[in-house]
Amino acid sequence: MEQPKISLDLILANIASEAEKAQETVTKASEVLLGPLESDLAMTPYDVVYEEDRVKLKHYRTPGEIAMKTPLLVTYALINRETMLDLQPDRSVVQTFLNSGIDLYMIDWGYPTRKDRFLTIDDHVNGYMDNIVEFIREETGAPKINLMGICMGGTFSVIYSALHPEKIKNLITTVTPTNFDTDKGLLHIWMRAIDTDKMIDTFGNLPGDVMNIGFLLLNPARLMIDKYVGFFENMGSKSFVENFVRMEKWIFDSPDVPGETFRQFASDFYKNNLLIQNKLEIGGRRVDLKNINMPLLNFYGMYDHLVPPEACGMLTKCVGSADTEDITLDTGHIGIYVSSKCQREFAPKIVRWLRERDGDEKFPTAYSADTVAMAATVPPAMDVLAAAAGKADEKDKAGPAPRVKKVSHTSGRKKSAAKRQTVKPSLTQIIQDTI
Repeated sequence: MEQPKISLDLILANIASEAEKAQETVTKASEVLLGPLESDLAMTPYDVVYEEDRVKLKHYRTPGEIAMKTPLLVTYALINRETMLDLQPDRSVVQTFLNSGIDLYMIDWGYPTRKDRFLTIDDHVNGYMDNIVEFIREETGAPKINLMGICMGGTFSVIYSALHPEKIKNLITTVTPTNFDTDKGLLHIWMRAIDTDKMIDTFGNLPGDVMNIGFLLLNPARLMIDKYVGFFENMGSKSFVENFVRMEKWIFDSPDVPGETFRQFASDFYKNNLLIQNKLEIGGRRVDLKNINMPLLNFYGMYDHLVPPEACGMLTKCVGSADTEDITLDTGHIGIYVSSKCQREFAPKIVRWLRERDGDEKFPTAYSADTVAMAATVPPAMDVLAAAAGKADEKDKAGPAPRVKKVSHTSGRKKSAAKRQTVKPSLTQIIQDTI
């Protein structure tokens, strides 16, 4: 049977067409890449209201009145930066929260230095986090706060809520690993095999560049080849290039992780899976998940290669609360916060969930009775973005600078240690305080 033949004219016509398209792409790309690009991150106005060592507390400027009486504290991971939640104006979890009337605070963990090497999980949870929670309660008059944790910051938030349930009204966990006994994610397999003691003894703090290399090697085809192929195919689109540059800035803005914190996290969580078994001890106290008696909303991504569903889904079954909900989104680890589809599902769901549980505690004197009535009538976030931006600009020009509370880590730890009635500081804490 004779094989079908392709006309030479058709082949030449296709080559000419592709060459013409390539020329158009190169021309557009030259205009985009040589022209001005808007690629700044985290442009939503905020004030730093608390500082302790490298750690800062951001208080975002609400564009209207505060419609929820309970403030929300967001705790990001020690890996990468919290700017992911405010990556660009039209895909900003922060903007959605603010435009829905949430009084929003966020922890900026900063950039660890050599003197932070001996900081432990206890220092972060019962030290920095507890001091920040106390500051927010004092400033707002709220008896409890809402707490939202992301990835490793979510694990810290689970620990904190179990140790201090009297201070947390509602808990939200997003892509938060709590069960580490799984082989679904390559990261879990690697972490069990890595000699973390040798790494920390060598580096001191775990370098952010080393972590970035490891994350890229988890999925090299997609993270080191596909995304750059996609860039070349779309580099004639200014909006695509701007978003690509924003994401690259965020990815490679990777702080180091305090050495002892990383060592403890690898040992107690990845290698021994103590948290989900209620065997974890932090600051001399056992972390019992049954103490988490507040409402819990647990998000995770179906295609998350860093924190797979198997690492997240057990939490709601192990806590003491009867008001729990799991939500699985068809996305990966970062897509929950930046994909357009998840923008319509993720933050608006949190707003609705918190509004339904805003509670009956006595309203803080810092808020008016009219503000309480607004809670049921807050418009969707995307409908008020333009007006919100204008109000934010006006607020940015007016009013005195906010009061900033600065404390040293030593004084902060003494305060929290006195409240917890713990024993004398460990040798590593003494060494850290003298460096």
